[in-house]
Amino acid sequence: MQPIRIPATKNREQLTQKSNEKLVDLVLRQQEVIQQLQATIEQLSEEVERLKNKETSDSRCSSKPPSSDIHKRSEQPPSTKPQQGKRRAGAQPGHAGKTRQGFGRIDRQVVVAPETCPGCSGTTFTNPPVRVRTHTVAELANPAIEVVSYEQHCCECETCGREVWGTLPPGVIGTQGLGARLQALLVWLGNYGHLSYEKQQELLLELGQINVGTGTLQATNVRLSEAAQAAVNQLGLWIRDCEHVQADETPWLVNGVKEWMWGICGSGFCIFHAGDTRSRAELEILLGKSFAGVLSSDDFSVYNGYPVRAQQKCLAHLRRHFKKVFKLKHGNNPQLGQVFLDLIDAAFEAHRQWRETQDKSAYRNWVAGLSWTYKRRLSIGYPKQDMQRAYCCALCTKKQHNGGISSIIRKCLLTTIVLSGP
Repeated sequence: MQPIRIPATKNREQLTQKSNEKLVDLVLRQQEVIQQLQATIEQLSEEVERLKNKETSDSRCSSKPPSSDIHKRSEQPPSTKPQQGKRRAGAQPGHAGKTRQGFGRIDRQVVVAPETCPGCSGTTFTNPPVRVRTHTVAELANPAIEVVSYEQHCCECETCGREVWGTLPPGVIGTQGLGARLQALLVWLGNYGHLSYEKQQELLLELGQINVGTGTLQATNVRLSEAAQAAVNQLGLWIRDCEHVQADETPWLVNGVKEWMWGICGSGFCIFHAGDTRSRAELEILLGKSFAGVLSSDDFSVYNGYPVRAQQKCLAHLRRHFKKVFKLKHGNNPQLGQVFLDLIDAAFEAHRQWRETQDKSAYRNWVAGLSWTYKRRLSIGYPKQDMQRAYCCALCTKKQHNGGISSIIRKCLLTTIVLSGP
């Protein structure tokens, strides 16, 4: 940014001594300086807004992944008063709860009868008891891990003379010191729970009083990974024929190098893929050059234009974008932003009611009326160019659409809402 040369300050006496020509030159120079200052102010204002958005933008208010959040600790002690409009942590009022309803089974029942009366030290009591109360508790066994020695016998068949070994129970592999269920738990803790081999060793020692080497744990992880590879490959081919999948990606550090963890999810399955890039090539590895079903995703550019039957955009992401449109104070942006915020909030509320009541007919009736509601709300004096500007601001896309901007938004909302419901 070039420095601006400000004309020297003149008092009234100095100005009255100047000729008209010099006064005109001075005014013209001041106008030039004013224009330069206005341009500088606009540049600095844009930079301030950019820095504000960069400072406050995180995974809760933008499309950034949670891994990109910068965690900051406030210098002020946290307030103990609940903030208005925010839910407190834990179960909400009216929540029925699950644990208090029991665990679905009783493995062992213990009768706890009184032994000594605290009043008279008596030791004889009535039978049956006057009252009974029950406490159901889930607890770790002691020790939590059972070490069983299987003495496998080889006997000679009295009919044919053949030597036959006794069959080990399912889950017991003669060449391995850990049972199948314990191996599965350790692999789950290591891969899904991100528990290191050293911490797995500590867990086994604390809960089961057994010592297991890191070499055994590593070999177990490799062995189960190889055993599951065929099933994972079959799942990878199967998802390409699904009617509806969700896709997302997030940064993934491997030995200090940023790679990308891709996830494809659906009803009853989730498959992960560690990719070197965040490009379309990784998506094509998972779903192929095109996908015959419906793809749910955020509005990252990789998904836009990918050949699919239909695309379902995340309503939560759309809502964040339209909140930004609402804050743009010029033109009809606030009104248009509010229209879409109301529509998306209504969709969330209708979906919440369906989850609680499971009333499919009521939900589908609401979806059927959404198109009429959408057209009615947008027909109240909003020019087409304003709708297009709001949509482009919301989705940050440069693609040209031939079907009309309002129909695109309506299809996007309808696809998202219909597929999210029953």
